[in-house]
Amino acid sequence: MDVLLQQIINGLVLGSVYALVALGYTMVYGIINLINFAHGEVLMVGALVSWTVITALADSGLPGWLKLLISLIVAVVVCAALNFVIEKVAYRPLRNAPRLAPLITAMGMSLLLQTLAMIIWKPNYKPYPILLPSEPFHIGGAVINTTQILILVSTAVTLVGLMWLVNRTKLGRAMRATAENPRVAALMGVKPDMVISATFIIGAALAALAGVMYAANYGTVQHTMGFMPGLKAFTAAVFGGIGNLAGAVVGGVLLGLIEALGAGYIGTLTGGVLGSHYQDIFAFIVLILVLTVRPQGLLGERVADRA
Repeated sequence: MDVLLQQIINGLVLGSVYALVALGYTMVYGIINLINFAHGEVLMVGALVSWTVITALADSGLPGWLKLLISLIVAVVVCAALNFVIEKVAYRPLRNAPRLAPLITAMGMSLLLQTLAMIIWKPNYKPYPILLPSEPFHIGGAVINTTQILILVSTAVTLVGLMWLVNRTKLGRAMRATAENPRVAALMGVKPDMVISATFIIGAALAALAGVMYAANYGTVQHTMGFMPGLKAFTAAVFGGIGNLAGAVVGGVLLGLIEALGAGYIGTLTGGVLGSHYQDIFAFIVLILVLTVRPQGLLGERVADRA
């Protein structure tokens, strides 16, 4: 029972990171029907920028939580600027092109960001400092630390904030109008280009937050670290219903739980043939099953046909 409880906690933490990234995927897709496969690399840039800032502040005498906060703010600003440029340079010229063109561009942008990060930060793994109290809190026979609690709280607060933004603000109304029909929205005074740029900026902020939390939890950063979380977050978005904010969070959390429980028990279930390092297969098994059985996802919403 202790192992089960620990794996559930691990799954919730991992799923919360996936959910933060999946929210960025689902927001962009909901507005312009684009899968931004470079989103995982934005997470990576956020983590590496955060590491750079923390390294620069190593001898400043500031408390750990303040260093983390400063590095997070810088990472959000850098990632927001990066995603704004990516949208303006790589995606906007292809907005009316066949869907395959922006998809290939997104993959190319992913590889470009990985290569640039490797050149700037070098390919070696870098230890991410422990900045928050590491004393574990005991829940039954399982443990959870301050960083993991922060990840869970951040995801919950972020979802509530995004739901308020989309449903209660002028920008949110503009987003919903643009998602419904950008041409008609433009006739009503909405500026679709500005709305789309704002969506990319918000998505980048979420990816930066996820990158910093991921690095703080796992303790290392490297130029390829965003690929697998980005791919799994895309799976989570499809699982929950891409285009649906609550679905992205539900899909991320469920995928994290499936992966953690699978990693904990796969050795027992297969008689030792497979170990916990095969945990990545669960994300893709889930993706195949969802696309086969319920392509719209668990909370998939109806999408209106655009004129």
